[in-house]
Amino acid sequence: MNSRVEQSRNQASATDVAKYVAASLLLLGGLVAFYWFDGQWPTPLRVLAVVGGAAAALVVFLTSGKGHQTREFLSEARFELRKVVWPTRQEAMRMSWVVMLVVVLISLMLAGFDLVIQWVIRLLLGN
Repeated sequence: MNSRVEQSRNQASATDVAKYVAASLLLLGGLVAFYWFDGQWPTPLRVLAVVGGAAAALVVFLTSGKGHQTREFLSEARFELRKVVWPTRQEAMRMSWVVMLVVVLISLMLAGFDLVIQWVIRLLLGN
């Protein structure tokens, strides 16, 4: 567990807001370029404009305060993933078979309940 106390900031600074706006505009610019140059640029180049706009927006966002928090969160998540004990192939296959068997059994039980309820309703309605 992480024992650090995090300082919470309720308000973003003016530079962070400017970075958010710039990142949004870069992403929007890539999307606008995709549709604006329809028929003028080949499709791969238009897709590259969208990818470039998204990449530039991501770079600008990651320099903001929330971007720093996001990078820190992702690095901590990666660190925690190293602690996970992953199942072996045999364990994974065994558990997959158990799940499939339980799904089949539950579906058969529900189908049986459905048939009983249909029979009771038909009996009550006189059909």
